[in-house]
Amino acid sequence: MAIAPTSRFHGVIPPVVTPRTSDGAVDVSSLERVTKHLLDGGVNGLFVLGSSAEVPYLTNDERAVVVRTIAGVNAGQVPLIVGANEQTTNRVIEEGRRMVDLGADALVVTSQYYAISDVNETETHFRSVHAALNVPIFAYDVPVRTHYKLPLNLLVQLGRDGVIAGVKDSSGDDVAFRQLLIASRDIPNFDIFTGHEVVVDGALLGRAQGVVPGLGNVDPAGYARLYSSAVAGDFASAAREQDRITDVFNIVYAATPGRVSAGAAGLGAFKTALMLMGVIDTNVMSAPLLALNSSETAAIKVILERNGLL
Repeated sequence: MAIAPTSRFHGVIPPVVTPRTSDGAVDVSSLERVTKHLLDGGVNGLFVLGSSAEVPYLTNDERAVVVRTIAGVNAGQVPLIVGANEQTTNRVIEEGRRMVDLGADALVVTSQYYAISDVNETETHFRSVHAALNVPIFAYDVPVRTHYKLPLNLLVQLGRDGVIAGVKDSSGDDVAFRQLLIASRDIPNFDIFTGHEVVVDGALLGRAQGVVPGLGNVDPAGYARLYSSAVAGDFASAAREQDRITDVFNIVYAATPGRVSAGAAGLGAFKTALMLMGVIDTNVMSAPLLALNSSETAAIKVILERNGLL
């Protein structure tokens, strides 16, 4: 059965990486090329200042440079969904206003972090952000960062009340994700996205509206083909594309165990692949994250070559 997008926010929306120069500055030229690479790959939106952007490591000035640069290249071609990443409600509202002024069409907001909250405070948090900012708000369920799993009943109620426009799910909990898809199916224009790179075909079969894949920085055209197949109801073709993408995902295991952090291994693999593909100039990470080395880069090159990306 074919699926038909009903909202402005749907499809493949990669979380754009933040390239850096050899001396650690934001590499504007490389960021422009990444953005063009994604648009040319057929994406349906751009998620700016997410985890794949190394957003916790960016200064306020760097965040502004990133949003302005991507917005300039995009020039309204696809929606810009921007992370308003701060620890507590008032800081999120302040950051959200700044991002809207810079060109955000919608915002992605986590629960409070560092602060120790409960479900009532979390509900108040999202309602307060919604009341203060006149753009769609997507809840970002990412307990690996916040140490708090957003409850199903809360997300559904916030959706029914129009407080949130949808959910970007990076919980890694596929059971909870499917339960959310079912529980929210009757909410109009409530868009749910998986952040799980290797089960996108299954998520779309369950009627998710799309995917926010870090690996989409590397292979946006592959994810676009997968999504187009699913929209057409051709889930056999979607599964074949997903199988190929799953092999590409092996780049995240190239780092020598114990040499770099888990975050540097995954994001570093995306940057290293883009460097090998000639999209960005270096695979430098945000301090204190370490970049992948020459042997790890060579392992990634093998994977890209066998999947036709080099």
